[in-house]
Amino acid sequence: MALHGKNIVGSSLLGADTETFQAINPATSRKLEPGFHNATQAELDQALELADRAFGSRGSVEPAQTAALLERIADEIEALGDELIERCGQETALPPGRLTGERARTTGQLCLFARVVAEGSWVDARIDTALPARKPVPKPDLRRMLVPIGPVLVFPASNFPLAFSVAGGDTASAFAAGCPVIVKARPQHAGTSELVGMAIQKAVAATDMPEGWFSMVHGPGRTTGLDLVRHPVIQAVGFTGSVAGGRALFDAAASRPRPIPVYAEMGSINPVFLLPGALAEQAEGIAAGLHQSMTLGVGQFCTQPGLVIALEDEGLDGLLAALGRLVRETAPATMLMGSIAQGYREGTDELEACTGVELLARSSQAPDPAKTQAGAALYATDAATFLASEALRREVFGPATLVVRCRTQEEVLDVARKLEGQLTATIHAAEGELDQHGQLVSILQTKAGRLLFGGFPTGVEVCPSMNHGGPYPATSDVHFTSVGTAAILRFARPVCYQNFPESQLPPELRNENVRDIWRLVDGMLTKEHVA
Repeated sequence: MALHGKNIVGSSLLGADTETFQAINPATSRKLEPGFHNATQAELDQALELADRAFGSRGSVEPAQTAALLERIADEIEALGDELIERCGQETALPPGRLTGERARTTGQLCLFARVVAEGSWVDARIDTALPARKPVPKPDLRRMLVPIGPVLVFPASNFPLAFSVAGGDTASAFAAGCPVIVKARPQHAGTSELVGMAIQKAVAATDMPEGWFSMVHGPGRTTGLDLVRHPVIQAVGFTGSVAGGRALFDAAASRPRPIPVYAEMGSINPVFLLPGALAEQAEGIAAGLHQSMTLGVGQFCTQPGLVIALEDEGLDGLLAALGRLVRETAPATMLMGSIAQGYREGTDELEACTGVELLARSSQAPDPAKTQAGAALYATDAATFLASEALRREVFGPATLVVRCRTQEEVLDVARKLEGQLTATIHAAEGELDQHGQLVSILQTKAGRLLFGGFPTGVEVCPSMNHGGPYPATSDVHFTSVGTAAILRFARPVCYQNFPESQLPPELRNENVRDIWRLVDGMLTKEHVA
């Protein structure tokens, strides 16, 4: 399919005579055809008007239709075949195997949300029947459920060009909640975004969804993106990226006359705590797993373990020796884009400039700037230096890890207390050893959204129990996840109906349980009809 470089606005393809830009292959630094048109204000207004109108007609959209949409999007993405993988590889330098797996994750989560919508219990229906004879005052009939929040604006991620992008988790969960979506495409992935956007446009038409249920526009984030966030039609924002980018969107949304929520996944260093028993038993095995996790995808994962904390002893010495060898053997690799590679260089330069920080190892082979490459790096410091330096607690996005050597268990706890919000925190301990470190677990529960015992944080399972979120700055709202079926809750809000005629109630709240969903009726979870 030939790329057209236009904006997808409802069922139309629009590209006025405006400035164009081109994606760049990071492995060659060459521009890729075609040119893509930045959306005009008129085109943005049309996308917003269509989304607003589509949401106004949402009463005609049945859950089965939404489920069909999600499944059809998955089918259309699969139908793109090798073309999608090839173009995405050109724009990201990610290998075909990684992209094929990410496509499967993307289509898999779309189908997972389709099943959630078809089953229907996610709406959290609650019914408390009236007690007209109750004294001293009668009890009214109260019925509550979740309803869609309205048109959602999605900003794709740089490091997951499929699974966290145009048809990624934010879009899938917003559609599942019953919300129209406008995507502000990432310029670096313009061709990939167009292919997936066209797949969604086809699916919307094939399932008879309202015109404007999906649009995708191009434009600079600092102008087009912020203008969309500030527009009164938009009711929520999904974002994955840097703290600076997420905070700019959050501040813009909060300054609106009617503020809206921004669900931003931002920065995390994902600390790994190594207890002495674990190091004594398997220092080399932990080093191998840590190396694989820190360098996976050139370290460009939001769950990359950028910080390791352990007590000084022979076990830690053994781990550092093994990890240092692996880091030196790591070949430089191409990062996703020049700005990310530049940020990584600046971050590692800042680490090396810090007094009290030692460079233990780096890739023996020098990275090639013309190929946007970065090498792995391993640093070490002591607890006192770490606690005194805010710079050491900032994320360095890429294949670098800082090890904090602690003299006492109290220093380990002090480091844990000093951490900002994280997506993950990991503990390695020997059998029974964690029983003696309950205070560490208690501290980390206040710092991270996912706690791991053993293993490493890269790899985020898409399932109902996953929580991919955490206290600020990991995310802008600690109450929600961006991965897993609970992500749908970001784009819904509760409405309570009091003493409403049954004929005017949503089907999920009527006496007859026509959707056969789980409901909380007079305090009891049941699928039975209301008597």
